[in-house]
Amino acid sequence: MIGKKPRNLTHGPPSTQHISAGEWGSGGGGGGEDNGGEALPSQLNPKTGKVNDLNQQVWALQGQTLVAVPQRAHVAPVTVTVITCKYPEALEQGKGDPIYLGIQNPEMCLFCKDVGGQPTLQLKEENIMELYYQDKPMKPFLFYRAKTGRTSTLESVAFPGWFIASSQEGQPIFLTSDLGTLYNTAFDLNIND
Repeated sequence: MIGKKPRNLTHGPPSTQHISAGEWGSGGGGGGEDNGGEALPSQLNPKTGKVNDLNQQVWALQGQTLVAVPQRAHVAPVTVTVITCKYPEALEQGKGDPIYLGIQNPEMCLFCKDVGGQPTLQLKEENIMELYYQDKPMKPFLFYRAKTGRTSTLESVAFPGWFIASSQEGQPIFLTSDLGTLYNTAFDLNIND
C-alpha cells in the first residue's frame, strides 16, 4: 500500500532532518562489501531486532517520533524489521546491501523524502513485505547497509550521501550528510536470525 500518509515531520539541526513516528539484517551477502555484481540472496521473511548507537542509545518511539534514548530497564526499544531488496542489481554496486527498514507495533517503514529541498527521514504506515514484493526497488524506502566491524552505516538510496543519524539523548533519528563527525552515523544492529 504505497502512498499512505507519512507521520509527523520534524526539523533537525542545520543540514539534517529528523524522522517522525527500530535492527536490521541482510538477507545474505557481504554486509556492505561489493560482491562482484552477483545478486544477493534475499529472504522470505524480514529479520527483527534492536538498534543502538555508539553512545548506547536505543531507538524508541515517543508518540509518533523515533528517538534515540539511553538503554535502561524502563526503556522499551522498538523492534526493527529488515529485509534485503530482491533487486540489488538494479541499484548502485559497492555501497552495501540495499535493505528495507521498518518497525513493528505499529507497523511502519522508514523512508526518505525531499521536503523544501532537504532530504528528510520519515516513518510511513507500510508493510515491509509489500515493499519487498514490488516489481522494482522502492528507492525512497531503501538504505545501503555498509558494515564495518560490529557497526553499520545506513545511507539513503534515494539521496546518496545522506545517512541515518542520532544525536543527543531524546532527540529524533534523522538524516545527515555529515558522515560520523558531528552526529552518530554508526549503529550496532542486534538482529535475530
